[in-house]
Amino acid sequence: MNKTSPTIGVVLSGGGVRGVAHLGLLQVLEEVGIEPIAFSGTSAGALVGALRAAGHSISTILDFFKTTSIFNIGNFVTRKPGFIDSDKFIPVMKEFLPDDDFSALQKKLYVTATDMVRGRQRTFSHGPLIRPVLASAAFPVVFTPVEIEGHLYTDGGALNNFPVEPLAGECELVIGSNVHPFKDLQPSDIRSTLAVMERLFHLSIHHHSVRKYHHCNVVIAPHELAAFATFDRSNFDKMFEIGYKAAHAKRAELVALLNDG
Repeated sequence: MNKTSPTIGVVLSGGGVRGVAHLGLLQVLEEVGIEPIAFSGTSAGALVGALRAAGHSISTILDFFKTTSIFNIGNFVTRKPGFIDSDKFIPVMKEFLPDDDFSALQKKLYVTATDMVRGRQRTFSHGPLIRPVLASAAFPVVFTPVEIEGHLYTDGGALNNFPVEPLAGECELVIGSNVHPFKDLQPSDIRSTLAVMERLFHLSIHHHSVRKYHHCNVVIAPHELAAFATFDRSNFDKMFEIGYKAAHAKRAELVALLNDG
């Protein structure tokens, strides 16, 4: 009797443009012959997961990040809470996800977003696709919340930046990719109210994520990404390479997963 390969899922964290590092992991998975059956992502991870689940190549997704202008003057808004209008990205997303439905994807996808009205996390996996993905990626204050079924949704990372839970009953093995790095600071780095708020936000995200690593069989979490800001659009290739090298360093562990079925 032939041994079957285990079902493998990938959890993709949020992390702004550092989400490009997820692509480095996906490149290594492709090279070693690992074909995930499902993705669970939030924020940038939701974008990567949706595009990959739709069948787009890694190079196409990398080009998507490079060419999609965020701070274009036409994207700014004055009569909504936030600076950048999330709805302006719907036409862009439709170019890559023309069917705009979870059922059209080639892989199972779970997308988490934060329901600001009811104050809880919601996981989307059925129905319209683009608005949940944009909601999940709507970084607080910067992007406007996205309305879905009468409720306002924002960045899924606010409540769950490492959404491994949906994969628990879906996959036998899980690979985690965390591109929201944590680094030590100096007292001189925390000199303003905004700096204190931002530090506490990152501390909360980091510790909630790390506590869930034990649910994964392999975790890729390159600390070198801490050198890049959330909206640093000048170093996509470097971030991709960091993700690739971090995953390649665990190539043996990843290959071993194929024999765990």
